[in-house]
Amino acid sequence: MAMAPPPDSGPPFTALGRTVVLVADAEAALAYYRDVLGFVVLHDQTADGYRYLHIGLPGRPAAGLWLMPATTARERELIGRQCGGQPLLVLYTDDVDRTGTHLRAHGVRVWNERVGDAGRSLHFADLYGNVIVAAQLPGS
Repeated sequence: MAMAPPPDSGPPFTALGRTVVLVADAEAALAYYRDVLGFVVLHDQTADGYRYLHIGLPGRPAAGLWLMPATTARERELIGRQCGGQPLLVLYTDDVDRTGTHLRAHGVRVWNERVGDAGRSLHFADLYGNVIVAAQLPGS
């Protein structure tokens, strides 16, 4: 006799945790995401010779990035291109103009600045070339 599945009580997941960003140098990546983008370290531990470096936005410990050193030739090939040239992240801002000025002041190339019904946005890249979108939602 087969058991009936339990009643659906909603989605199986409650939050986004970490997404992986392949890096060549965890310290250099940390410096960029911390010093230029304002991320903070959420977890930094080395176990069995492997570093688990998780970063995120201040006050938002549930979601973040895992800066994962590439260890194989294939992973090294994907650094900066792991999304095939599409954006790796969308980061929200209350002021896209201030964000653009801040990024340029740190020598970051900014492009594709847009204004539309869905808000305002611009594109920039991290130190490895991963595309990131800074977006300001309407009304903010």
